[in-house]
Amino acid sequence: MGIGLRLLYGRVRYVGKLMELWQDGDLNYLPARHRSEIVREDKLKYRYLGSSGLLMSRITLGTMTFGAEGWGCDEKASHQIMHAYIEAGGNSIDCGDVYAGGRSEEIIGSFLPQVDRDQLIVATKYSLPTKPGLTGFGASRKTVMSACEASLTRLKTDYIDLYYLHVPDPITPYEEIFGALDDLVTQGKVRYIGCSSLFAWQVTKARGVSDRLNLTRMVAGQYIYSLIHRELERELLPAAQDSGMGITCFSPLGGGVLTGKYKDRQRPKGSRAAYRTAVDGPRFWHDKGFEIADVVAKVSAESGIPIPQLAIAWPLGRKVVTSVIIGVKNLEQLEANMVPADTDLPADVWHTLEEQTRPQEEYMTWYNKLNYARFFEAAEYYNQDVELY
Repeated sequence: MGIGLRLLYGRVRYVGKLMELWQDGDLNYLPARHRSEIVREDKLKYRYLGSSGLLMSRITLGTMTFGAEGWGCDEKASHQIMHAYIEAGGNSIDCGDVYAGGRSEEIIGSFLPQVDRDQLIVATKYSLPTKPGLTGFGASRKTVMSACEASLTRLKTDYIDLYYLHVPDPITPYEEIFGALDDLVTQGKVRYIGCSSLFAWQVTKARGVSDRLNLTRMVAGQYIYSLIHRELERELLPAAQDSGMGITCFSPLGGGVLTGKYKDRQRPKGSRAAYRTAVDGPRFWHDKGFEIADVVAKVSAESGIPIPQLAIAWPLGRKVVTSVIIGVKNLEQLEANMVPADTDLPADVWHTLEEQTRPQEEYMTWYNKLNYARFFEAAEYYNQDVELY
C-alpha cells in the first residue's frame, strides 16, 4: 500500500471511530488509555505547531533547491516533487524570499493553482537582503510591508500561512517589528508568524513585547537542529517551548555530511556541497561533523535503518519539534526522506544516537540538573515540560 493510501486509510479509520463514539455520547468519558489509542493512529503524521491549532505534517518540503542554478531543480521537476509530496500526505511547504533570488517563490506560485490552496501551509521569510539599497533588508515596518507584498505577488496567493523573521534585526525596536507583523495578520495577508536564528533571550523578549501590547505571538521557530548541531538544547528549545513555539528544523542531513556519501570528505563537482561550500562548510564540514557521521553510520549498520532516515527522524523525538524540513531535487530523494513522516525511530535507537552525539555539558546545565532533581524527587508527579534537555 502506497504512502498516500496508508494515510487515507488511517484517517478514515480515525474519523470513523470518532463519529461512532460521538454518536454514542461517550467520547469524553473514555478512560485515558482508550482516548490515546484513538489518537495514536493519526498522531504520527501531523503535529500542532506550537501553541496554535495549526496541524503540520512532520516532514516539511523545503524549496531552496527550486530554481537554484547548478545544484537545484527546474520548474517542471519542482512541480513533480510538490505533487508527490502532497500525494504522500505532506501539507507544509517552506520557502524564503531570498531563495534562488525569488525564483523559488515564483515556482511555488505557478504550482498553487493546480491544487487546493487551503489544504497547504505555505511559509516564507523576510529580512535578508533581496535587492540593492538601504531598504532591501532588515525588519523595519517599511521593509516588511514591501517584502510581504513582493512575496504575495511571486507566490500568486492572497495570504501567507506562516511568515518568518529570517534573521534578527539588531536596530529596529521590537515594538515596530512585531507591530508591523501584527498589522499583516490583521489585514489577512499573514496567518501565523515565527522567527529564525533569534537567540533565546530575543525569543522571550519578543513574547514579552507581544503580550504587553496585545500583539500576535510567534508560534514557530525555524532553526538548525540536528545530530551535528544540538546547541539549541541549552537555551533555545526550553525558551521556545515556554513561549508556545514549535520548532521546524532545517538541514537535518548536515549539508550532505549525514547522508553517508562523503566519507572521503570530498565534494563532488556539481553537488550541493560543492556549490554551497562557503555556507555549509563552516556549519557541517568539520571534524565534529564527520565524527558524528561515523556514529550515525555505525548505528545504521547495527539497526538496519538507512543513515539519512536516522538523521531526519531523530529531531522528531523531541516534542517541541513540530516538523523537519527536507530539501530534495528529485523524486527518489523525496520518497526516501518522507519515511520519517509516519514512522518513529525505535526508542533504543533514538537514545543511542542521543547519548553518543550529546554535546559537552557546561557548568550551569550540570548544576541546575542537580537543583531540579531536588524538586522532582520531592513529589510523585511533576510537569515534565519543565525538565532540562
